[in-house]
Amino acid sequence: MTPLPHDRYCDEIAHQVGLLRAVVTSGADLSATVPTCPDWSLEQLVRHAGGALRWAELLVRTRTQEEVAEGQVPKADGPEGEGDPAALDAWLTETGEMVVAALREAGPDANVWSWTGVCNAGFWARRMAHEITIHRADATLAAGQPYEVAPDIAADAIDEWLEIVEWAQRTLPDDPSRELRRPGGSIHLHATDDTADVHAEWLIDLSEDVIGWRRGHEKATVALRGTLTDVLLAFYRRLPLDSPELEVLGERELLEFWLERATFG
Repeated sequence: MTPLPHDRYCDEIAHQVGLLRAVVTSGADLSATVPTCPDWSLEQLVRHAGGALRWAELLVRTRTQEEVAEGQVPKADGPEGEGDPAALDAWLTETGEMVVAALREAGPDANVWSWTGVCNAGFWARRMAHEITIHRADATLAAGQPYEVAPDIAADAIDEWLEIVEWAQRTLPDDPSRELRRPGGSIHLHATDDTADVHAEWLIDLSEDVIGWRRGHEKATVALRGTLTDVLLAFYRRLPLDSPELEVLGERELLEFWLERATFG
């Protein structure tokens, strides 16, 4: 599928950073364990998300043609000290402003290193928009707060994840995604809410060594149904399949097989 416009990703990064800041300053317990990332506290999750944005900002701003170690990124670990929501909020504010400014100034076609064959600033705008969108879901789950995301962003996040799985299958010989082959097996994702002009249904074919996928309503071995936000969260392993918000029709084992192996990133 065609990615969204560059400015749309930039706008969404700014929006998601603002929403993540709202979690930080809401009185949520920064030491609480993140259910979907149990090795992290809420504060560690926020620092990770902000650090990823600062890393991308440095890549884009310097137009680097090779990978830069995250340890070389200034203030990527966040503010000094722990447990200070005001300091964390100020750091996030600066982080969001920096990365959005760098991406807007570069434009989508500026040549920048990436870990895929798409080496431009547009790749990083899209990747960071979805990175912060999904980690904001982690933060809201840890804080016990509701989560929603715009339909165009949610649908594009699913598209991008499928593209990443394709890339991993072609490129990483030891990645678990290489095991995602079931001749005759297929998965249908079906958003049940009204998503306006977003055609939020997918067919994923597991018959070959590299997955095939397309948007559309088609019969499959197993179907995952729910609102677009809930399908997104389930597909990114943020919402269990037995959640009341979801419906699984057909061979549930095939969907579990996918979720266990589509793990890159």
